[in-house]
Amino acid sequence: MPLHFELVTPEKLVRSEDVYMVTVPGTEGDFGVLENHAPLVSTLRDGELLVVAAQGAAPTAIRVTGGFAEVNERGLTVLAEQVEAQG
Repeated sequence: MPLHFELVTPEKLVRSEDVYMVTVPGTEGDFGVLENHAPLVSTLRDGELLVVAAQGAAPTAIRVTGGFAEVNERGLTVLAEQVEAQG
């Protein structure tokens, strides 16, 4: 069962997809989220989300500014003030 990941800004839903793992730039340090992660809420520092679509795949970097991340039974939701895809 993959991790459901949503990336949202105040303007729109940027991404909604099932992925293998996401590394989040939390204010207390980076943390990785896989499926079945314990519930967690963290504020974000400006940095890069690293999204790994499948096990062994190269990560995709997405620059985020401000906001917070929430992990719950439905997956990972990142609410960012601004998002800039890195390719």
